[in-house]
Amino acid sequence: MIRGLPRRIAGLFATLLAASFLIFAAVYAAPGDPAVLLSGSRQELTPEKLAAVRAEHHLDEPLVVQYGRWLWDGLQGDLGRSFQYRDHVADLIGARLPTTLELVGYATVFFVVLGVGSGVLAALRRGWVDSAVVGGTTLAASVPAFVAAIALVSLFGVRLGWFPVTGQGEGFAGRLHHLTLPAFALALSALAVISRVTRQAMAEAYASDHVEAARASGQPERQIVVQHVLRNALGPIVTMCGLVMAGMLAGTVVVETAFGLSGIGSLLVSAITTHDFPVTQAVLLLMVIGYVVVTTLVDLVHPLIDPRVSPGGQPRGRKPEGRTA
Repeated sequence: MIRGLPRRIAGLFATLLAASFLIFAAVYAAPGDPAVLLSGSRQELTPEKLAAVRAEHHLDEPLVVQYGRWLWDGLQGDLGRSFQYRDHVADLIGARLPTTLELVGYATVFFVVLGVGSGVLAALRRGWVDSAVVGGTTLAASVPAFVAAIALVSLFGVRLGWFPVTGQGEGFAGRLHHLTLPAFALALSALAVISRVTRQAMAEAYASDHVEAARASGQPERQIVVQHVLRNALGPIVTMCGLVMAGMLAGTVVVETAFGLSGIGSLLVSAITTHDFPVTQAVLLLMVIGYVVVTTLVDLVHPLIDPRVSPGGQPRGRKPEGRTA
């Protein structure tokens, strides 16, 4: 794993570089002229003023030159200034990022505990329990996040009044209380995916030969489940949990907007609506960085969890194709 670490890090940076260029080019090609937004009052807009604004902000340069300038400034921590707020983009993101991370962390607790728990229960209790879990997870997976958010607000926020439906709250208990409904709405579809993966991984581990051998040797069923079944099923479960958590940053866009949370998801929606290109580019790049970093960490940790997989991704004891002994 240590020998392959430089190659993985090089691949990580290559992926981020390609993603940053695609994000910058996509925003560059989006409709709307940044010079018009930066000029202020539209009543005093003249071709001379637009040309001066473009020259001041280097908007008259070719795409590649603008991208190189933006990338170099970003590597130095300068993500530019927001067109809408006239503030540094890094400061805007820094003020809102903790709320998003708390929301994603809380949602991760939900889908890991409930998803893995229901998947294990379905694998161990065949019959009506298994059918109920499969039916419930199928329903949960088919409900979009914005529909789940509206339903949760209507039931637990408006009718029952158990949870607040807007704001972040104050203090640990207050923030936990305010983020419960948004976190559950964000975790609902992920919970269904993790439950299905856990159930399938447990079923495959149950059918393996060493489990039959352990059962024939007289080991207690609880010991077989913990030491043989669940342990061998952890690899795909942890991998899927990491992938789902990595993709949750993008999922916060809908949930934060529905619950009025001041996170980077709602900041992205506002930036796209107002054509705030520096903020849009920075938030999208941050989401890509989060996804790539988490998936890379999961790829590195997977061989440590599943002894059957080598650090190169090949099953242990199996030679890669094209090589001879």
